[in-house]
Amino acid sequence: MKAIGADKGFQLDEGNLFYEFDRTKPTPQNQELLVKVNAISVNPVDTKLRQSPIEQGPRILGFDAVGTVEAIGNKVGSFKVGDKVYYSGSPNYQGSNEEYQLVDERLAALKPTNLTDVEAASIPLTSLTASETLFDVFGISHHPEKNEGKSILIINGAGGVGSIATQIAKYYGLKVITTASRPETIQWSDEMGADVVINHKNDLSKEFEQNSITSVDYIFCTFDTDLYFEKMIELVKPRGKIATIVEFNKKQDLNLLKSKSVTFTHEYMYSRPLCETEDLNIHHQYLTDITEKLETGKYKPTVNKVIQGLSADSLYEAHKILESHSMIGKLVINLEDSTN
Repeated sequence: MKAIGADKGFQLDEGNLFYEFDRTKPTPQNQELLVKVNAISVNPVDTKLRQSPIEQGPRILGFDAVGTVEAIGNKVGSFKVGDKVYYSGSPNYQGSNEEYQLVDERLAALKPTNLTDVEAASIPLTSLTASETLFDVFGISHHPEKNEGKSILIINGAGGVGSIATQIAKYYGLKVITTASRPETIQWSDEMGADVVINHKNDLSKEFEQNSITSVDYIFCTFDTDLYFEKMIELVKPRGKIATIVEFNKKQDLNLLKSKSVTFTHEYMYSRPLCETEDLNIHHQYLTDITEKLETGKYKPTVNKVIQGLSADSLYEAHKILESHSMIGKLVINLEDSTN
């Protein structure tokens, strides 16, 4: 079967070091599914991993995937051969940039029946990240009425994570403030359901004042934690909560959190698969809930660009687009048009 990999970590200016190769189709064991991959999305985490060292190549990147279950392990209980599934996988497995992939059933869910494979591929990683942040980290209620009066600031609301986080937070009763600066990103954030869109090119405190916002209960940072660290502490309520998915590049003074007793958390949705936690099945549960919301029209997919066919060149193009930091929503690669 075809796969796209690389033998070393690399920067884009080194040229395209991705290459196509054949590998043996794997056999699922225990709770594993073997999935024929139909569509994938490319995420910022893929570009970061591409640059990291490789102990043994080739390394196959990719997390989000949609496909059909072709075979199952002997302990699989939630799926059968022929099911259409979607998932974001695990760093413990080779990635989704290949024709067939193994995935633990506890990390997958049935694909929404009303979405195309391309549309569905835009959902898993970002929705799991948003769900863990909102429910696990911030502790919001699954009953929207209990979240009434609560508010959240999502920094970079038009990105992949921000797009679905806006929808989930809005559905569960939060007032959603997002940041954007370009006309097209402001429009996109409005379409995702944001109550207020403020300009991150301006001072956020002044933007709050202009919109009669004093402070927020939660802040979800999806872009440049260093840039916003002190400002987030200023804008969050006393005993409020801040979560980020972007690691620090500079040393920050965590003592600044003390006077307001602010909780600060790094959210990493792969901590459960990597550490093989007892509650690993929560990814299946979250995705199943997301499927229900998509099928009933409460959420909508966030795909905004599609590349046809998986190849070394198309994957390199996708990484270039993501590293330009101009992407709105999600980028998806449709494998159905690729050659075998």
